[in-house]
Amino acid sequence: MPAHGKHRRPRRSPVSRGLALVGTGGAALTLPLIAPAVAGAAPVSGAPQIAPQTLAAPAAPAAAKAPAAAQTYTVVSGDSLSLIAHKKGIQGGWKSLYRANKSVVGDNPSLIRPGIELTIRRDSAKAAPAKAKAKKSAVSTGKGSSAAAAAPAVAKAAPIAATNYADNLDGWIRESLAIMGQHGIPGTYDGILRNVMRESSGNPQAINLWDSNAAAGTPSKGLLQVIEPTFLAYHVPGTSMDLFDPVANITAACNYAADRYGSIDNVNSAY
Repeated sequence: MPAHGKHRRPRRSPVSRGLALVGTGGAALTLPLIAPAVAGAAPVSGAPQIAPQTLAAPAAPAAAKAPAAAQTYTVVSGDSLSLIAHKKGIQGGWKSLYRANKSVVGDNPSLIRPGIELTIRRDSAKAAPAKAKAKKSAVSTGKGSSAAAAAPAVAKAAPIAATNYADNLDGWIRESLAIMGQHGIPGTYDGILRNVMRESSGNPQAINLWDSNAAAGTPSKGLLQVIEPTFLAYHVPGTSMDLFDPVANITAACNYAADRYGSIDNVNSAY
């Protein structure tokens, strides 16, 4: 039997210091003692390292868009607001162009002097429609073989067959109505015919040489007796620039009547 004496407590390894014995009826379970985490403690060797989160700097606010720049157009002889609006692609047509330049044009949109400068805003131009991109896809049909899936068919408008209008009053009115329909100008066959017969008796070369317009040097001409400044201001793109051309004369006159009276159908006397 060993001699009695002071017993030195055996040193425990770092691991054994963190263990506790739990009685289980004769057996002992060794459980790790979990100590509370200490801030700033060194990381345990072999444990995965988690990088601290870095707060992203707030994004800089987007720069405000600069207002659309405007450009100018110098009127030349033969110009009209309608012609300029069509050439420049102005949204709202000649009326929009006139409203933006009334201070330089004056009270009569039919009369614009060569040399004056019109302001045309870039944001008033009509944007060209974006072209849709066709999408392709393929469907597998088995090993080593595949078939292209049918892409959705794009409906293509069939070209409109050219209409041959008779070279007479009936044909001129019908052709004018077709053009008016493309430009949203109101009017009916009966309304046009009634005013043509009153103004010129159907003569496309008719000229009024006795009224106040003639005295002012701008005689009324053509089927619907239109003076040249009005014809130029209300000329409809796609028609002749000849004031005596029957279709151009009718279409410009109906455009003018729509602006002043709502429609040529509302005109029942000299206008």
